[in-house]
Amino acid sequence: RGSDELLSGSVLSSPNSNMSSMVVTANGNDNKKFKSDDKMDGAPSRVLHIRKLPGEVTETEVIALGLPFGKVTNILMLKGKNQAFLELATEEAAITMVNYYSAVTPHLRNQPIYIQYSNHKELKTDNTLNQRAQAVLQAVTAVQASNAPISGTTVSESAVTPAQSPVLRIIIDNMYYPVTLDVLHQIFSKFGAVLKIITFTKNNQFQALLQFGDPVNAQQAKQALDGQNIYNACCTLRIDFSKLVNLNVKYNNDKSRDYTRPDLPSGDGQPTLDPAIAAAFAKETSLLAVPGALSPLAIPNAAAAAAAAAAGRVGMPGVSAGGNTVLLVSNLNEEMVTPQSLFTLFGVYGDVQRVKILYNKKDSALIQMADGNQSQLAMSHLNGQKMYGKIIRVTLSKHQTVQLPREGLDDQGLTKDFGNSPLHRFKKPGSKNFQNIFPPSATLHLSNIPPSVAEEDLRTLFANTGGTVKAFKFFQRDHKMALLQMSTVEEAIQALIDLHNYNLGESHHLRVSFSKSTI
Repeated sequence: RGSDELLSGSVLSSPNSNMSSMVVTANGNDNKKFKSDDKMDGAPSRVLHIRKLPGEVTETEVIALGLPFGKVTNILMLKGKNQAFLELATEEAAITMVNYYSAVTPHLRNQPIYIQYSNHKELKTDNTLNQRAQAVLQAVTAVQASNAPISGTTVSESAVTPAQSPVLRIIIDNMYYPVTLDVLHQIFSKFGAVLKIITFTKNNQFQALLQFGDPVNAQQAKQALDGQNIYNACCTLRIDFSKLVNLNVKYNNDKSRDYTRPDLPSGDGQPTLDPAIAAAFAKETSLLAVPGALSPLAIPNAAAAAAAAAAGRVGMPGVSAGGNTVLLVSNLNEEMVTPQSLFTLFGVYGDVQRVKILYNKKDSALIQMADGNQSQLAMSHLNGQKMYGKIIRVTLSKHQTVQLPREGLDDQGLTKDFGNSPLHRFKKPGSKNFQNIFPPSATLHLSNIPPSVAEEDLRTLFANTGGTVKAFKFFQRDHKMALLQMSTVEEAIQALIDLHNYNLGESHHLRVSFSKSTI
């Protein structure tokens, strides 16, 4: 691809060079040439080579690409070649950045750019000739060092001119229904990769800071969403650019999340993500905009659905019940999975109508839910979870319905119609089940337990599903219900699949769902 010419009067020092401390001035004759790096997977270096930059891109925008991953220690813009070199403080930070952007193509000003390791281990720049870049870098570093905390959240941030910030400050007015971090992620992901979100309450108002990978995406999201309602006639978004260019998230939990670092602890005594799920998260789930999601603000939300159901309306008025009802589930364990097991697990989030395990690809299945809200809910809660030892991938399918096999055709029981199943949880309008939709968790809620069944019986029953029962507690007022904790979320998912609707005798069939409580 030819060589990069450093017209800005700088030289890169490489480990093999004895010129590492030399600074070359540009006079047209002695420009130091060196080869560009063609491979993304070259030897890691804290210096990154960025190519195909838009012509009008600024130093601030290039620095902002690196800030989420760690301190940026130097930058060199090759304006004429639409390239730049970015030096991070540590090789680890550079590796995290390259890994992240290999999964999510970075964009600046709506244009894809390319990031790879440089052959050079350090960036030496002549400050007199690289003044502007150094000034921007110093300004950003100075603000980063000051770590201004916000309203009690453990946040440090860095400032830059508002128009160029990839960080939005979001205030939600008329918040009659709860708005969660996941709802914000789903709405804003439509405009580009969301790297980090922090939510907090200030002056009795729910607020959030949300960082995009690219300031242009932040601008587009602000233009499109400012003043819009998330739900019908309520939860109005008020959006401004933040003065900050980078959020420093300490914990991944329901108040803050760094999608570039799924390994962060959860703080607040919340369980951290299972590392395997975190890895799947990093690879596919949350970093990418939800494919084919509903119209911009049609957000299915368990809490909102609960509030609506409690008010006697099922389905949010502002949330279209349209959208695709068919899900494609892949990376299934084909030795173990059955239409019935998928019906039971996905039935936690909606009324499953039909399931078809694909004849020629038995690690994939199509699942038809009763409406678009339910398919969105199931997708947001089950994508990236472990079922029969494998991390499953859930996306919206391009199919509108699941076809049943022609009469008389034997498809080995791979397709099943559950349209008239008595086990649908959400058939009754206003059912209490609408208020109890939670993400998969290690703690299960059991109900419909007959009086003759003791704690020991239930512990034994659940241990037989292959997991370990860590804790058990009957509800004080009502022994028909109990909480039971398995040692992992995966074990709880398995137990729910095996034991929901299990016949405990005396015409009592056990009801099992995920709980938000811990014991």
